[in-house]
Amino acid sequence: MKSNRDLLLELLRAYYGHRWSIRRTDNLWIATARDRDADHAPTLVQPDVDRFLAELDDPPPRAGRPHRSLLDADHFSHRAHALADGVHLFTDRRPDIDGEA
Repeated sequence: MKSNRDLLLELLRAYYGHRWSIRRTDNLWIATARDRDADHAPTLVQPDVDRFLAELDDPPPRAGRPHRSLLDADHFSHRAHALADGVHLFTDRRPDIDGEA
């Protein structure tokens, strides 16, 4: 029986897992910062594992303003209706919640 385990991926998750959520495709290494308010790039994507490792240790700076969510942009904030904590409905019309119009 052949094992489908990705030992390098497991090793990276064990070592960097406190800081990054790491996954991979056939061609890309992808890491997402666990701290959404981090002062560095929130997502890393690299085809080369050596470059990926370098960025895990020393991530590039954020591209946008620090601590700004796309939900803050006017286009989204005017169309977002909070349904629950962290759950939003995006529509141009106010949703009918509990029979309210």
